[in-house]
Amino acid sequence: MPQKINLEKMKKEIKKLISEIAEIPQNQIKDDARFVEDLGIDSMMALEIVASIEKKYKIVIPEDKIPTINSLNTIYSLIKEISTKKK
Repeated sequence: MPQKINLEKMKKEIKKLISEIAEIPQNQIKDDARFVEDLGIDSMMALEIVASIEKKYKIVIPEDKIPTINSLNTIYSLIKEISTKKK
């Protein structure tokens, strides 16, 4: 049976993680904010975010999906998709 993700908890955790890596206050990070254009996240920060998410949620984000990650909403959808396939 697929693991049920607590979406609200996950959103808070990921927002906190991005806030720490990008050094941006959490209240300035909106779910639809674009990482590069709105938040100034560079490729090294993006890789750190992906690695942190993979470690925290014990998932593997396929390499072909990484370039599509451009906002929190994209991350949320991707984690839900991967987590439901995982079990």
